[in-house]
Amino acid sequence: MSLAEMTRTDSPAPDGAHPSVVEWVDDIARVTEPDHIVWCNGSPAEWDALARQMVASGTLTRLNADHRPYSFLARSDPNDVARVEERTFICSATPEEAGPTNNWREPGEMRATLGRLFHGSMRGRTMYVIPFSMGPLGSPLSKLGVQVTDSPYVVASMGIMTRMGTAALELIGDRTQWVRAVHSVGAPLEAGQDDVPWPCNETKYITHFPESREIWSFGSAYGGNALLAKKAFALRIASVIARDEGWLAEHMLIIKVTNPRGRVFHVAAAFPSACGKTNLAMMQPTIPGWKVETVGDDIAWLGLGDDGRLRAINPEAGFFGVAPGTGISSNPTAIDTIWGNTIFTNVALRDDGDVWWEGLTSTAPDHLIDWEGKHWSPASGRPAAHPNSRFTVAARQCPTISDDWEDPQGVVIDAIIFGGRRATNVPLVVEARDWEHGVYLGATISSEQTAAAEGTVGELRRDPFAMLPFCGYNMADHWAHWLSVGQRLRKSGTVPRIFQVNWFRKDQDGKFLWPGFGENSRVLEWMLERVDGQVAAKESPLGLLPTDDGLNLDGLDLNGAQVAELFAIDTEAWKTEADATEQFFATFDGRVPEAVQKQLAVLRSKLG
Repeated sequence: MSLAEMTRTDSPAPDGAHPSVVEWVDDIARVTEPDHIVWCNGSPAEWDALARQMVASGTLTRLNADHRPYSFLARSDPNDVARVEERTFICSATPEEAGPTNNWREPGEMRATLGRLFHGSMRGRTMYVIPFSMGPLGSPLSKLGVQVTDSPYVVASMGIMTRMGTAALELIGDRTQWVRAVHSVGAPLEAGQDDVPWPCNETKYITHFPESREIWSFGSAYGGNALLAKKAFALRIASVIARDEGWLAEHMLIIKVTNPRGRVFHVAAAFPSACGKTNLAMMQPTIPGWKVETVGDDIAWLGLGDDGRLRAINPEAGFFGVAPGTGISSNPTAIDTIWGNTIFTNVALRDDGDVWWEGLTSTAPDHLIDWEGKHWSPASGRPAAHPNSRFTVAARQCPTISDDWEDPQGVVIDAIIFGGRRATNVPLVVEARDWEHGVYLGATISSEQTAAAEGTVGELRRDPFAMLPFCGYNMADHWAHWLSVGQRLRKSGTVPRIFQVNWFRKDQDGKFLWPGFGENSRVLEWMLERVDGQVAAKESPLGLLPTDDGLNLDGLDLNGAQVAELFAIDTEAWKTEADATEQFFATFDGRVPEAVQKQLAVLRSKLG
C-alpha cells in the first residue's frame, strides 16, 4: 500500500462495515472536519506505510536494524509524557455513581465542552477509523470497539496493542454492543501551516460516559490518554460493563505456573505501579522444577465459564511497558521480547542507532541523545530517558508467552494475589481466610511514601485493587461486585484462593529483607502448594501465614531474625492502621459493603 493510498480523500467504508459504525463515523467527521478519512484494515502493509509516513514527518526515527530490527524511536512533546489523571473524568449520571476516587463531571456539561473542543479539531489532518477487538477475535469474553483518531502514532500503537482491522469490524452486527472512542490531538492545521513531529494541545480531556459506553479524548497523543483501548476501555468502561454483566475487568497480570509434579496453575495478580508487576508477569524462577509463563502483564477480564469456574483472558495483544528499570538483570524476559519490531517512546538514542535507558545496563554510555533530543553524558545531571518512557511490542514476541494465552474460553484462575510496596507492617505473604477476607485485602492495598518529596514518609497511598485511577464507577460498589462474584462462584464452582504479598519490607537500616525478583518464586511456590493441599498454614490476626518451615528458603542468605522480621506483626501499628482504614472507608459515605466492614471488625478483634 502506497502513502498515496493511505491518505486518499474520504475512502469508502469497507463492504463489511455495519451501518451503525458508518453512521457514527460520518457523525464524528461532520464535527471534527478531517481532510481525509481512512478505514484501517490492520494489515502489515498498512502498518509499514504508516511507519514510513511518520519517519518522513519526523514523528519516528528508525533505529539501526543491525541492533534493533524494524524498530522506531518516538519523542513526544515535553508536555505530553504520561497519563493525566487530573484531566480524566467519569461522566456518570450522578457524582455518587463515580464515587470519591474519580473526577466527576455532569454529562451534559461535559458534552457541551467537548463539542466546542472537537469542532474542527481534525482540519488539515487524516481521520483514521480503527475497528478493534479486546481479547481474541470471537471469544465469548472479548468485546469490540471502534476508535477514530487523527494521530498515526496512535494507529500504529493500536495495531500492536489490539486485534485491529477488518476482521474486528466484520464481527460488529445488528445486536453487537460496541464501544465508541473518539480521539483528537487537538491541533488542526490551516492551509499551508507546517506540522510538528508530535502535535498535541495544552488543554487535555480524557472523558468516559459509562452509560452510553463512550470515550472522548482530546489534546494528548500519549499512551493511556490516547490508546483508548487500554486503560479507558479495558478498565474504566469495561469495569462498568463487567458490573452490569456479572464479570470483572481488573488491573491484573495473568501467569501460568507449572510445578515439578506437572500440575498447571493460573494466577491473576494486582499490583500498583512500582510494585514488581511486570517482573512477576515475566518471572524466571530460581527454584528447580518450577516454570512461569506469561498470559498477560497488565489487564485481566475474568468471568464465570460454562463450568462454573473463574476464567480469565488478557484483552490486550501487546505490552506497553515502562522502560526505566527494565534491564538484563531485573527482567531478562522483557529484554528478549523487545529485540525488534518495537516502538520506543521517550528513551535515549545511542550513537550506534540503538536505544538506552536508566536500568538497561549497569553503566551508561559516554554519550547519548536524550529523550528531548539533547546531547547527554553521565555528567549531565539529568535522566537520559524520561521516567515514564515506554516500549510497545506484540505479546507474541515474549519468549515466555504461554501456549494458552489466546484461549478463547479463558484460563481457569486458581489463585489471586494482591500486593503493595510496604516497608513495614505487611508480611511477606498472607493467605485470606475466605473470599470476603480476600476482598478486604484487595480493598486495603496501599503503598508507603518513601521520600519526603512524595509526601510524609510512611504515609499510606491507598490503591484499592490497584484500580484507583481505573475503576469506572464507585469503588465501594466495585467491592460489592467482587462479593457478588464470590457468591456465584460458591454456588457454581471452585473459589480461587486469595493472597497478599509484600516484597518490599525493610530492616531497621532501611535495607530490603527479601531478595525479590526471581526469588519471589519461593513465595509463589508456597501459595500454589496451598492451593494443591501440600503445605500447612498457621493463623494470625492478618490471615494465614506459612508455618515455621513452610517457606522454601534453601540457598538464601537469610538468618532467623530476618525471616522473623519478614513475618512480624506489630499489634499497635496494626491498630493504628485499622483506624486509618476506618477513616478511608468513611470517605465512601456509607456505601462500603457490610461484609467488608465486618472484616475490619474481625481484624480489630484479633489484634486484641
